[in-house]
Amino acid sequence: MYTIRTVADFAAAHYLTHYHGKCENVHGHNYHVQVWLKGETLDEGGMLADFGCVKQCLKQIIAPLDHSNLNDVLDFAGDPSAERIARYIFDKMQATLPHFSIKPELLSAVDVFETSTNMARFENV
Repeated sequence: MYTIRTVADFAAAHYLTHYHGKCENVHGHNYHVQVWLKGETLDEGGMLADFGCVKQCLKQIIAPLDHSNLNDVLDFAGDPSAERIARYIFDKMQATLPHFSIKPELLSAVDVFETSTNMARFENV
């Protein structure tokens, strides 16, 4: 099995409406995103997927989130947790990868780090 990963970063503000504590106040993070693809076969060039295409796809998806208030994104339903952000990016990647000639079923996981020690993952199981 082959696995590749690419990363990108974005900065955004958010608050959690169903959380009681300091995170219910508006605050920001420098999010670090890791996208993982996994597959058993390589293309004729010996690659699972072109790193540049995967990174371009990811950057296209996170661009609208960068320097935004994530609570304004309807998909997060007022609670843009790291878990929901990971699922959002996963779903958008799966829908967009074919535009970069990459099979969507290769997408295996998306990790979203709010800090260097706190991360949420959504994965294809």
